[in-house]
Amino acid sequence: MVPSVRFAALVAVVAFLPLAGGSAAQQRAVTAADIQTLQDGALDASDEVSRLRVRDAPRAAELERELDVIREDIVYLRALLRREKSVPRAEYDEVAKRLTTVRESARRALTGVIASAPAAGPNDVPVGTEIDVRLQTELSSGTAQPEDRFEATTVLNLDNAERILIPAGSVLRGVVRSVDSAGRLDRTGRLTLGFDQITIRGRNHPIRATVTQAIESEGIRGEAGRIGTGAGIGGILGGILGGFKGVLTGILVGAGGVIAATEGKEATLPAGTVLRVRLDTPLTVR
Repeated sequence: MVPSVRFAALVAVVAFLPLAGGSAAQQRAVTAADIQTLQDGALDASDEVSRLRVRDAPRAAELERELDVIREDIVYLRALLRREKSVPRAEYDEVAKRLTTVRESARRALTGVIASAPAAGPNDVPVGTEIDVRLQTELSSGTAQPEDRFEATTVLNLDNAERILIPAGSVLRGVVRSVDSAGRLDRTGRLTLGFDQITIRGRNHPIRATVTQAIESEGIRGEAGRIGTGAGIGGILGGILGGFKGVLTGILVGAGGVIAATEGKEATLPAGTVLRVRLDTPLTVR
């Protein structure tokens, strides 16, 4: 199937979704062929984004970051189908919609028709916002398994001029996308991490967020000198248990949230590690 035909097929599927409501689209099982359609569409999207780099490098870089997340989600869906023999239709539809959006954005940019983005409202956290979160448990490429869940809590309040959008202590739900343990031939352990949900004031919000940096914490003593200047009592209660020491030694964070060891061993993130995560989808906090 040629790229244009594949794209038309994917657009047709996505366009049908709102019309189907809660009936056939939700009941029809996701097949290996459906996952392959996403995979093919991602390959075509990569070609389109590559062509865009010549005309608009910043926009191409932005779309490439979004595409990295989509590729990871396609790998996740394929693994889920193989293991569970089924994939929730809603999860497949959400990935398909995001892939279509990336391809349409690339095509508009290539033809010089750039749609203006809507202005962010007072409750909106835009794509690209970075949040520091603290791991609640250790993660290691030697023990983790794909699709393991873990939690992290926000370190500081995220606010705008009007209100606190994300209070310190809000819980992010993470998922291990893939794992490569250190072996005899490849001595480097790797983890791919992502986040798919944040709980704010007791309400769950779906998100897509990617790790961009791993930071070592100083611990409670390291934070003592800064507790009273900006964090406030709410921040302390929210989980500020230590300051930042610097980039975690022996760990390299790559594109798409891939965390790799740099010293020929397992990639290990101790409990308390601060992860800097970037929102890859917009978030509206009500």
